[in-house]
Amino acid sequence: MKKYILFNKPYNVLCQFTPAEGKHTLAEFGFPKNVYSVGRLDYDSEGSLLLTDDGEFHLRLIAPEFMHERTYFAQVEIIPTEESIQKLRKGVMIEGEKTLPALVELVQDELKFPERSVPIRYRKSIPTSWLKIIIYEGRNRQVRKMTASLGYPTLRLIRTGILFLTIGNVSSGTWRLLTNNEIKEMKKELKLSDK
Repeated sequence: MKKYILFNKPYNVLCQFTPAEGKHTLAEFGFPKNVYSVGRLDYDSEGSLLLTDDGEFHLRLIAPEFMHERTYFAQVEIIPTEESIQKLRKGVMIEGEKTLPALVELVQDELKFPERSVPIRYRKSIPTSWLKIIIYEGRNRQVRKMTASLGYPTLRLIRTGILFLTIGNVSSGTWRLLTNNEIKEMKKELKLSDK
């Protein structure tokens, strides 16, 4: 039977099972054998990561032609202007290529994310703010490069959702199996047969 896992990846964990000197890896979290991460979440990013042993499911989630939504919260230096937020929404140039349009909003409410194991750098004279960013492509370090391109370095990045799946009550460093209904819905979203 195929396995589908939602993991809340902590900060400073590599998305690989092979050992890396002085670094934490997925091998430390008690996953079943033969599952692999679906795509990557940067070493210094946190949040939703899917793992599976279903090759077709894995391919549909990482192949660029099967675009799907990924939700991030980015804590950035400075408070972005409305003009900058509009630019992020329309797409910005990173590495010579424009990003696809994204849903971006400045978060006004106080967020209740747990403290990170290593606190972000604070500078008294420079405020920070949170952006909610939904993208539909998965380029390398995309959200960080998007905010940096406009002068707002990302200090902390948390992926809270992939399609409709959210980390919800999966605390950092823990994981759960997807329910049968979630698997069925994911396969429907990815246009895969439900077998």
